[in-house]
Amino acid sequence: MNYRNMEECVNDLEKNGHLIRIHEEVDPYLEMAAIHMRVFEAGGPALLFENVKGSRFRAVSNLFGTVERSKFIFRETWESTQNVIALRNNPMQALKHPFQYVGTGLSARKALPLKKSSGLPAEFEEIQIEDLPLIQNWQDDGGAFVTLPQVYSEDPEKPGIMNSNLGMYRVQLNGNEYELNREIGIHYQIHRGIGIHQEKANRQGKPLKVSCFIGGPPAHTLSAVMPLPEGMSELTFAGLLAGRHFSYSYVDEFCVSNDADFVITGEIYPDETKPEGPFGDHLGYYSLTHEFPMLRVHKVYARKNAIFPFTVVGRPPQEDTAFGALIHELTGGAIKQEIPGVKEVHAVDAAGVHPLLFAIGSERYTPYQQVKQPAEILTIANRILGTGQLSLAKYLFMTAEEEEILDSHHVEHFLTYILKRINLHRDIHFYTNTTIDTLDYSGTGLNTGSKVIFAAVGEPKRELCTEVPAILHDLPQCGAAHLVMPGVVALQGASFVDYEHTEQQLQDLCESIAQRGELPDCPLIILCDDSPFLSATIDNFLWVTFTRSNPSHDMYGVNSFTKHKHWGCDNVIIDARTKPHQAPPLIPDPDVAQNIERLFADGASLSTLARRTSQS
Repeated sequence: MNYRNMEECVNDLEKNGHLIRIHEEVDPYLEMAAIHMRVFEAGGPALLFENVKGSRFRAVSNLFGTVERSKFIFRETWESTQNVIALRNNPMQALKHPFQYVGTGLSARKALPLKKSSGLPAEFEEIQIEDLPLIQNWQDDGGAFVTLPQVYSEDPEKPGIMNSNLGMYRVQLNGNEYELNREIGIHYQIHRGIGIHQEKANRQGKPLKVSCFIGGPPAHTLSAVMPLPEGMSELTFAGLLAGRHFSYSYVDEFCVSNDADFVITGEIYPDETKPEGPFGDHLGYYSLTHEFPMLRVHKVYARKNAIFPFTVVGRPPQEDTAFGALIHELTGGAIKQEIPGVKEVHAVDAAGVHPLLFAIGSERYTPYQQVKQPAEILTIANRILGTGQLSLAKYLFMTAEEEEILDSHHVEHFLTYILKRINLHRDIHFYTNTTIDTLDYSGTGLNTGSKVIFAAVGEPKRELCTEVPAILHDLPQCGAAHLVMPGVVALQGASFVDYEHTEQQLQDLCESIAQRGELPDCPLIILCDDSPFLSATIDNFLWVTFTRSNPSHDMYGVNSFTKHKHWGCDNVIIDARTKPHQAPPLIPDPDVAQNIERLFADGASLSTLARRTSQS
């Protein structure tokens, strides 16, 4: 169906067995999030909360909780949207296969935004921020947040809908120093589309007009997070995926989505900030309190029968995992067009997406070399780490597809392939004193840290251990050693104190290992707080190792050396222990988990899900 609003989507999902209504009163403080996480983890349906404590509005979550449900929502427009994006990526296809793409022109024409007469649509009423469902996901969050916003701004130098940006930047509704109903916080970095608009407005000495749309057709939510081909606007994509024009009006000079469930309008004044956060984030930790732009609220609107969509952000996998899968299916070919030689790039969800990338590229230089080594894939790696959100990565593992067909989404097999082939003396390349994700607190400061490339091609150079080598048992100042996967061992270390003492400790550990003999079959050792936990699953290994380490400061090597500014070693050791400057992890409240059991009891709204969720 081409939904006109959120309610049509909810009703369609319910009719087809993809949604359950929760009739009981539920507290937006922690309870709604806890219910969502329990149902999501079990692969359950979307949830409509009909009785939100403290608000007259309903709320919906887990809309995009599975790829299958998401594709069901977009079932009538999915293929045509893929075709249009493919055509933008490779326009020559239309010349080669004209009849295959005959319908894309019609789809694209329907996608253009459509302006209605000025003035507030009749189905909207004016409300206050305090009337919204003020949903708080984690106990130490700074307040209630909009977790699925569509934040709209226009270029001050070229105003108008076709020079606009629609992005998903979290919005803090209350708490901290915000004056309720009059001020809210918007978290974004200056390089984002809205940040560029704000910088231009600042230079003009004018406030930036901003509209925050919430709800509406689900296509509008997805469009706010899409990495689109050059020249395609988010609002055009929203119309394309929704199968109908993005309809808008201007009210008091602010853009209003006529299809949204809620609209918040306001202005961001030059250099006007307030503390935003903490907030439970996608790395599995809290992002801490920092100064971010403050929006002075102008007006807040709600449509008749409005439904407030939300999600829970936390350690992956979460609902945004399905978002990532959808985006990959829709735009998977775009990266190949943007970076020649790239065959595949995988931002690893279990590691929080941004910290860790796996990539496969072409390697055409080495046939002319006597020794086969990474060459072309290193130039491609530089392009990857300089492209959009991929530039936020800290670790990039890259290889070339040669005789064996590889899939970077098969994590253990992909890492095994690289660890068998990497020359640790030659194929590790660092970038120091550079940028990382603002939400990643493993670095040396806000948005500052380092990056490293592990590159490997050619024939295997080693077999990998399938049990813990004897050399790694009973090491001084280390606890239990556990095998994580072939070639990777977790060592339990003493609690981290500070970098001043850690460097000597790790050098001593490297020397202790070197004195015991060679360790050719174990290229990667992880020093951690809890080796049984880290080695229990591949997801635990990925999460702990790559969210809790900064390559330049936390990578060490057995028999390490520096020659002509290049660092190498015999065995890599990554110190993935928790550091004092890192943000605390997200831990669910056990009392809240107990409180929500009432909804899964016999006769309650979620009783049919009780067995499934208890087994997950």
